[in-house]
Amino acid sequence: MPQILDAIKQASKFNKKLLAVLIDPEKFSAEKYTEFLQNIPEITTHIFVGGSTATTIQTEVCVSFIKSKTSLPIILFPGDKDQITEKADGILLLSLLSGRNPEYLIEQHIKAVPKLLNSDLEIMPTGYLLLDGGSKSAVARVSKTKPIPQEEIQLISHTALAGQMMGKQLIYLEAGSGAVFPVSEKVIAEVKKDLKIPIIVGGGIRSNKQLQKVYNAGADLVVIGTAFENGEFED
Repeated sequence: MPQILDAIKQASKFNKKLLAVLIDPEKFSAEKYTEFLQNIPEITTHIFVGGSTATTIQTEVCVSFIKSKTSLPIILFPGDKDQITEKADGILLLSLLSGRNPEYLIEQHIKAVPKLLNSDLEIMPTGYLLLDGGSKSAVARVSKTKPIPQEEIQLISHTALAGQMMGKQLIYLEAGSGAVFPVSEKVIAEVKKDLKIPIIVGGGIRSNKQLQKVYNAGADLVVIGTAFENGEFED
């Protein structure tokens, strides 16, 4: 039975805000992340693990270590099929709806089937929208797709709604790791208006002030990686 997704939906229904800390397996080291995991915010509800080019072994080592240090749900946020490991609790099965590269719309999913077919991972179908965060992101580079300009609010909203109509259970608005600026409040509010599934927002959030603005605009779950990892998050 789906437990993680149901919990996210319940939190969204009752306006309980969630926070995920993102860890990139490529940057992982036991020494570094022992201290890191001891100092993540108390309000953290999930751990996301993933990167654009991490390997299966890197992902497995990273997830196994995290699991030994925390009881928080560990969710894979994979760049491709090679970042899937049964050691995690769940996986965001991402369709890059903002781009038109079939590799990340359906091909990677087909390639992942042998790993997922008999897996105990909770599979969460997710519509993934890459938005312009002011810098060239690893997602854009690897997927060979262009982000949607944040000024094109109607296109963003309609893309998210199309994802919902196709059966996605979550919508992820992504400005890109280390983005110059995060997804705008205006974009989040417009997407939230007609959407009936939870919204995840990530990229470029570096302060508690920004975090609260994103929550107030309608984000249900916020993902922060670089700012926590580099110790740059401002309270």
